[in-house]
Amino acid sequence: MHNGSLCHSRSVIGNPVIIQGGMGVGVSGWRLARAVSQLGELGVVSGTALDQVLVRRLQDGDPGGHMRRGLDAFPFPEMAERIWHGFFVDGGKQELQPYVRLPLHATQESRDLQELLMVANFVEVFLARQGHGNPVGINYLEKIRIPHLPSIYGATLAGVDYILMGAGIPLKIPGVLDRLAHHEPASYPL
Repeated sequence: MHNGSLCHSRSVIGNPVIIQGGMGVGVSGWRLARAVSQLGELGVVSGTALDQVLVRRLQDGDPGGHMRRGLDAFPFPEMAERIWHGFFVDGGKQELQPYVRLPLHATQESRDLQELLMVANFVEVFLARQGHGNPVGINYLEKIRIPHLPSIYGATLAGVDYILMGAGIPLKIPGVLDRLAHHEPASYPL
């Protein structure tokens, strides 16, 4: 703190000095990314397996109501409601009860799984962006390609500022981003 306001480092041209990395499933969640972004740096959520993360949070009863808040903001309410009604467990699942297992991603994804990917990525970015106007990023793994299109589109709908990619060279992603930013169909070679 300095003079009653938050102090942060910025380069001369206004870019963040600190980029908090996407450190894996559930580690770089919306809370961490939001906290970093609120300080004026770049908070990054991990985009890996967000469909699984959202489904488990809903089965845990959505403590704090954060998932519900994100679902309520999703621009296609019918999709959000299908996911809520399909996975939310009031009060949370019993301790020894297993979580519902989602199908593995395949080249011919079901519409339900594509919607879940889109909504889950939207919710994570939406929550990370709440309470401030600073940039938020999301990190994907190039080598896990099947979920990219619906995941990136969901993050884009939430207003993600940066998409970071590791575990490969994402040569086709810039073209995908251009098309999705204009709500145009996109393809991604597997």
